[in-house]
Amino acid sequence: MAGQGTDGVDERKRATLRRFAAVGAASPLARLSESDEGSETGGSEARDAIAGYLSTTPGAHFSKIRDDLKLGTGETQHHLRRLEEEGVVERFRDGDYKRFVAAGRFDAFEKQALGYLRRETPRGMLIELLARPEATASELATSLGVSAPTVSKYAGELEEAGLLSRADGYAVERPETILLLLVAHADSFGDRARTLAAEADGLVRYDG
Repeated sequence: MAGQGTDGVDERKRATLRRFAAVGAASPLARLSESDEGSETGGSEARDAIAGYLSTTPGAHFSKIRDDLKLGTGETQHHLRRLEEEGVVERFRDGDYKRFVAAGRFDAFEKQALGYLRRETPRGMLIELLARPEATASELATSLGVSAPTVSKYAGELEEAGLLSRADGYAVERPETILLLLVAHADSFGDRARTLAAEADGLVRYDG
């Protein structure tokens, strides 16, 4: 079958795993076991790949990890469980999602922020407000191509999560932290985040 190696492993899957495994193996957090007999693709390679993937895409949920790395559901569950047991990754609940990050890297606020930054409309709102703090709800709706009620809905959620203040218009809470998360992982957040990252120096406000 096209795309299959002689051992039956999809070559596209192998290439994806190797690409992220290279990142994971270089990480100081990659305290992974060297073998895992019975694993479909090799336990160490798969777990290195997950660790590498999460270092570039923190806050990814289970299905995204599985699909982007082209792993099976059972494989993903197995390797994530092993990584959690080894203290390499940790999970947190975000509504209906189980999200994963490198262990010990993010505080509670940052995990909350990552959960919303992984959602298109809330991420767009936060990016727009970091770039244009004076933006109104109607301007956000127009810029993001969504309805005003949608902006209002997510603004309420972001406020409840402690990421946004609506006391006097809209204001991002702990903007430097949100900006740092977006810049550090811009490639995983899309074009708007990459544009923001390119302009980040001009958005940081220094006192004194």
